[in-house]
Amino acid sequence: MRYYFTADAIRAAEAPLLAALPEGALMRRAAYGLAVAVARELSARTGGIFGRRVCAVVGSGDNGGDALWAATFLRRRGAAADAVLLNPERAHRAALTAFRSAGGRVVQTVSPATDLVLDGVVGIGASGPLRPDAAAVFAGTDAPVVAVDVPSGIDVHTGAISGPAVRAALTVTFGGLKPVHALADCGRVELVDIGLELPAAELRGFEAEDVAARWPVPGRRDDKYTQGVTGVLAGSHRYPGAAILSAGAAVAAHSGMVRYAGSAAAEVVSHWPEVVATPEAAEAGRVQAWVVGPGLGTDASAEQTLRFALRSDVPVLVDADGLTLLAQHPELVTERTAPTVLTPHAGEFERLAGRPLGDDRVSAARTLAAELGAVVLLKGHVTVIAAPDGPVYLNPAGGSWAATAGSGDVLSGIIGALLAAGLPPVEAAAAAAFVHTRAAALSAADPGPAPAPTSAARILSHIRAALARIL
Repeated sequence: MRYYFTADAIRAAEAPLLAALPEGALMRRAAYGLAVAVARELSARTGGIFGRRVCAVVGSGDNGGDALWAATFLRRRGAAADAVLLNPERAHRAALTAFRSAGGRVVQTVSPATDLVLDGVVGIGASGPLRPDAAAVFAGTDAPVVAVDVPSGIDVHTGAISGPAVRAALTVTFGGLKPVHALADCGRVELVDIGLELPAAELRGFEAEDVAARWPVPGRRDDKYTQGVTGVLAGSHRYPGAAILSAGAAVAAHSGMVRYAGSAAAEVVSHWPEVVATPEAAEAGRVQAWVVGPGLGTDASAEQTLRFALRSDVPVLVDADGLTLLAQHPELVTERTAPTVLTPHAGEFERLAGRPLGDDRVSAARTLAAELGAVVLLKGHVTVIAAPDGPVYLNPAGGSWAATAGSGDVLSGIIGALLAAGLPPVEAAAAAAFVHTRAAALSAADPGPAPAPTSAARILSHIRAALARIL
C-alpha cells in the first residue's frame, strides 16, 4: 500500500529524530540519499558523474540546505557544482560553508553547460507559485530538473498549479510520499528512507499486491453463482456500444455470471454469448450488483430503469447517463441503505454537487461522498475514490491512454463484477481503477515497441492480461 502524508505528519515524525540526532545529521542523511539519486540520474543521462556540472537553485528553507549538501557530496565525487542563492542572507549556513569548502561556486544564473539542476527553492510547508526571481532562473535553462521533496510552485496537498512552477524530471522525497506526488506531475518519484516512523495515512493507493490480495479468485467449491452475478442496465438502440463494453468488462473481470437487460440485448449476446440477456430489467433475474447508466439515455424510460436499480437491495454502480438523471433526483441515492458507487468525471461531478469541482479534488470527492452517502470515484488523470468516511484512495494513471471514448464503460463493468463478488465498495472501486489503468497501458503497448493510441475495446481485451500480471 502506498501512503501519502501531510506536512504536519512528516514534521511530527521528524521531531524525535531531530531531538535524538546531532544537529544537522538528519538533513545530511536526507541530502546523501538525494545525492545518490541525482548521481544515478546524471549517470543515466550523461554516462557518468566526473566532470559533469550540476547547479542547485537554493531557497531559504531546509530544502535549500538539502540541495546544497547534495551538491557538496556530488562535488566530492568529481562533479562541478554551482549554486544560485535566491536569498543569500537566509541560505543554510552550515550547508553553504561545506559547499564552498568542497569547491562549489556561487553564481547568479544557471550556466548553459549545466547538465542537471537541483530545485531546492521551497519545501512541503510552502504554497503558491514560484516568485518571479525563482521563475526566471528555471525559465533560463533547458537542463533537466531534480526536485527536492516537491517541485516548487505546486501545492503539496492538492497538486494545484496557480502560476509558474518547476517541471521536474525526477522528484526525490524523504521519509514518506506526499499527496502532490500522486496528484501532480512530479516526474519520476523516488523515496529516500531517513528513518521516520509513520502510521498508516488516510490518503493511500493500492499497489499490485494489494489488488491481488483482494481480487476474487474462485475456490474449489465455487460455482457461477457464488462467484457473483453482475447485472448490467446500460446501452440503448442509439448507444449499444456502452452495453457491449460494460457487459464485456464484467465478463473479463471474471464475474461468475453476467445478466444484461435492455434494448441492446441482441448486440451484447452477439459479442459475448456467455451473457444472459433479456430486453426487460424486471425479467433479468437475481443479481448481486447492478451497473446502471452507460449509454442508457436520459428519457423517462431510462429514469425508470435507474429507479429500478436503486430500489434494489444490492450494491449499485451509477455512471454516465445515470449520473445525469441522478443529479435531478439525488434522493434516489441518499435514501438507499445498500451501497452505491458513483463514477463521475469533472462535468458530471459538478452537476451532482451543484458547485465547481475546484483545485482540491480529494476534499471535493470526500465531501460529495458524505453528502450522498455513497462511494464517489472521481475520474481524471488521478482517480480519487472516497467513501462517506474512512480512507481515500488515489490511482494515478501515469498517462492518458485510458482517456478515450467508452473507457469509462469498461471501468463500470469491472467495478460491477467486484461489487457482485462482495468486495467493500471503496475497495472494489480502487481495485478496478488499478486494473483498468494497467489494462489501458498494456493495450497501448501491444504490440510495441512504443506505446500507440488505443481504444476502449482494446482496453477491455487486455483486462485478462493485466490481471494475469497482477495475480
